[in-house]
Amino acid sequence: MTTHSRTTTYFRQPPGRGPGSGFFHPALFYRSEDEYLDGVCRFVRTAVQARGDHALVAVPGARLERLRELLDDPEERVTWLDMTEAGRNPGRILSQFREFADRHESSESRPCIVGEALWVGRGPAETREALRHQALVNVAFAGRRVSVLCPYDARLPEEVLVQARRIHPVVTEEGTRRISRDFADPLDVCRTFDTPLPEPTDPLVVEFGEHQLSLVRGEAEDWASRCGLSPARRTDWLLAIGEATGNSVRHGGGQGTLRMWRAENSLVAEIRDAGRLTDPLVGRRRPDPRSPHGGRGVWIMHQLCDLVEMRAEPRALVLRLHMAVNPPPGT
Repeated sequence: MTTHSRTTTYFRQPPGRGPGSGFFHPALFYRSEDEYLDGVCRFVRTAVQARGDHALVAVPGARLERLRELLDDPEERVTWLDMTEAGRNPGRILSQFREFADRHESSESRPCIVGEALWVGRGPAETREALRHQALVNVAFAGRRVSVLCPYDARLPEEVLVQARRIHPVVTEEGTRRISRDFADPLDVCRTFDTPLPEPTDPLVVEFGEHQLSLVRGEAEDWASRCGLSPARRTDWLLAIGEATGNSVRHGGGQGTLRMWRAENSLVAEIRDAGRLTDPLVGRRRPDPRSPHGGRGVWIMHQLCDLVEMRAEPRALVLRLHMAVNPPPGT
């Protein structure tokens, strides 16, 4: 499993508390459709119409058409993403945000992003990883001229809203913007989500080293086929497991353990090795093929899988890859 990364200076100071002070990362807590539309449209119009900047609106698909109607965009400065597809795996989102910001940020322009990564109905594991993503937004954009608004439905569980106040230095509720007294260091917030992973029942276990990688592929393919994974998804499954086990051999002590099991509608592969996680942003930016630093394998896993969970234990690095047997239409 990859552990190599460049020396990174992580977030030290709170993001700006207003859009004129560098990076700006507010939360919008909404209790009605009107409150949601007003808050998002006001944020985007300020960037696009008042400043002439570009905006990325990444929200659940049901909201996209209504926002398109309300946000007049004759110069096509707004990019639209259905978050239920683009952000089904929360680990993919930051990569897309960073690519957008890299294209449009300059000394004269400040791109703005609306990113609704959480909605009512997200499962517990997805919710933890979506909150982790939002905390890491503070790390990824520290010091940059970028604004990122994160809307939160007030019907979400209270523990989610509590974490949102820790993630965002500014919150807007009932039309009033205020400083969040609960704002915390994002890396401390991320550690909150490193909860123990639940143990599976009766997994298939495969021990491997450098000379057993072909055996791992065969076992993973046969097992996924028996579980009903389609040929196309099986290809993605094998590529993701191949990247993970290859990283174990190269960077995780030369060997590892693969466990596979079925959890409701998903197949889960767990890879455990002796690697270390040195960069919380690993896999969250499209890797430069010329770079000597790691991250390519984890980035590929995020693109292929429906959910990726990673835990750094005292003597092991654990990676879980989830892939739906019957994914939602259009995915």
